[in-house]
Amino acid sequence: MQTNNHQIVDYDLVLDQKFGKEGTPERIKAEEDAFSFYSGQILLDARKEAKVTQAELAKRINSTKSYISKVENGVIVPSVGAFYRIISALGMRVEVVKPIY
Repeated sequence: MQTNNHQIVDYDLVLDQKFGKEGTPERIKAEEDAFSFYSGQILLDARKEAKVTQAELAKRINSTKSYISKVENGVIVPSVGAFYRIISALGMRVEVVKPIY
């Protein structure tokens, strides 16, 4: 790993060393864990912004506070249906758009 004044010069090298080469089972697992954590943080931030408790959100989607906590902490990934229910219960929507080139 090459650094200069604590700036990473080759980030791919850092990822390879820490999580394995791209496409390896270890790297795929690390990426999935990162996506789970990141998705959970997005939902946590959205819930807090909406000023909704975990218990209230769980009630709105007919689930449990424990489930909401596990989703927000990246322990589990909600199904697509559960994700949309959570988003909707927080007064949000998902929009898929094509990038303009």
